[in-house]
Amino acid sequence: MAITAALVKELRDTTGAGMMDAKKALTETDGDMDAAVDWLRTKGLAKAAKKSGRTAAEGLVAVSLGEGRGVAVEVNSETDFVGKNAEFQEMVRQFAGAAVNAADLDALKATDLGGKTVEETLTSKIATIGENMALRRMVALEGDTVVSYVHNAAAEGMGKIGVLVALKGDNEAFGRQVAMHVAAVNPASLGADDLNPELVAREKAVLTEQARESGKPEQVIEKMIEGRMKKYLSEVTLLGQAFVVNPDLTVAQAAEEAGVEITGFARVEVGEGIEKEVEDFAAEVAKVAKG
Repeated sequence: MAITAALVKELRDTTGAGMMDAKKALTETDGDMDAAVDWLRTKGLAKAAKKSGRTAAEGLVAVSLGEGRGVAVEVNSETDFVGKNAEFQEMVRQFAGAAVNAADLDALKATDLGGKTVEETLTSKIATIGENMALRRMVALEGDTVVSYVHNAAAEGMGKIGVLVALKGDNEAFGRQVAMHVAAVNPASLGADDLNPELVAREKAVLTEQARESGKPEQVIEKMIEGRMKKYLSEVTLLGQAFVVNPDLTVAQAAEEAGVEITGFARVEVGEGIEKEVEDFAAEVAKVAKG
């Protein structure tokens, strides 16, 4: 695979590694971005291995609460300008309200909104606003108490990041603090048991290679891996993380002090995981010139 300058730049931006190190990592891994990140981490050359979802699509996430249930709905648009459109915002608000009583995304699309289904309403709005839009995701949580939070709200109950937190027990104030924590820290899972096994295996493989490169005895290496995996789990799981409101406590300890149990959370960010095609500016100008 050809190692392009754009690929090297992407790896540099992702890991903070130097240009030559990024190029060597891509060469060694035949252009595989994930493998190149791991290669750099193994060599201790990645300053940060946080590979966030690439946010390329625009739009809004709206949250809505019902009795013991909360939902977050993502509606995408082509430009950020549409997200500030009052007509678009009202449509997204209606979708979120309808989602409270919908079982899933398909059921939401079929829900009636004043004589039109949600899907038909979206199609009609595309024609009115003149920009392509999509109802992409719906996430629902249930619990004794469900709390919502929107980070950097564009309007009431909607913005770029929507968070839901479900509790066993009743402490909305604490639930909101946890929701704000989730928005800021973006944990990978609730606890160690919920973490993607592939993610755990990949991290353990990297840590194992790092430990073996130390040249220490096998029994010492095993202890090193065990300690580093414990630290990793405390960093990526919500219950194991230091609580942003009181870093002296883990989120699990803070929940115990608040008299509740956190049973679930959801964090939905606009455009998460969607890649927008990036075209070379000179090529784009040339294409326009050709008509």
